[in-house]
Amino acid sequence: MVIQCTHLNQIRKVTPSTRGCRECLMLGDPWVHLRVCLTCGHVGCCDESKNKHATRHFLATHHPIVQSFEPGEDWMWCYVDEVFMD
Repeated sequence: MVIQCTHLNQIRKVTPSTRGCRECLMLGDPWVHLRVCLTCGHVGCCDESKNKHATRHFLATHHPIVQSFEPGEDWMWCYVDEVFMD
């Protein structure tokens, strides 16, 4: 059985809020990789980063889908359905 994302209707045309993780920039902390929320444009750091701001944003807002904000990558992840999409 293939699991599909049931939240694609929540994807919006967004403008990334910053060039780096918004919260890490304010804290002066580094990050490993960046994710952009496809509902609001929030840019947060990945779960390999110390602060995990992309996941924290999901937990606070329930915005389900993020996209890689790394050059050359365009995959997406749905937190709710736990589905990777490329």
